[in-house]
Amino acid sequence: MLPIVTGFANSPDYGEGHSRDFRVRWALEEVGQRYDVRLLPMEQLKEAEHRSRHPFGKIPTYEHNGLTLFESGAIVLHIAYHHPCLLPSDVRGREMAIAWMFAALSTVEPPIIEREAAMLMEADKAWFQDRQSMLDGHVRERLTELASFLGRADWLAGDFSAADLLMITVLRRLEASNIDRQPMLLNEYPTLSAYVTRGKRRPAYERAMAAEQADYKRTR
Repeated sequence: MLPIVTGFANSPDYGEGHSRDFRVRWALEEVGQRYDVRLLPMEQLKEAEHRSRHPFGKIPTYEHNGLTLFESGAIVLHIAYHHPCLLPSDVRGREMAIAWMFAALSTVEPPIIEREAAMLMEADKAWFQDRQSMLDGHVRERLTELASFLGRADWLAGDFSAADLLMITVLRRLEASNIDRQPMLLNEYPTLSAYVTRGKRRPAYERAMAAEQADYKRTR
């Protein structure tokens, strides 16, 4: 049987690849693994059937050969362990790539998510502009540090790896949150903008995006 990935039906991001199931789709496309997609509407995510797959009622989930996983980072790492093209072959490179996978989700993503949530839910508050300035500063701090590490390199740990896959999807969230004339933070960092563009030009990325957009059009 093929792996089954759970994603949104009628995705709230309009099928633009900002939801976390896209990370799993991209990883599977990179390794050439065919997969099926289970699309669920929002109201079904909290039902018992889905909670048996994901205890927090979120997406994505991954099912294959009797194994059910949740959390996009854990799923991508599982795929990478079983397909050598997503992790470096040498031990040091492999461990560094895994460290950057954790950094993408634990260090870089949280301030981006916090900024995004504030823009969506607090824009009508009197104190919004002051708080937004603070949140922008937190994101800029992380982007500055990441750009400094990346320097002139194409990828984080040698060749393209699961670390880049996760980091690029995290940075792309800034595309989704640049609304209401807020500053386009990623554009302030040419190194990182070019890095994201390299990822988006990968054939596997393009295939995953085409599949996600087709699913969105089918369920809207």
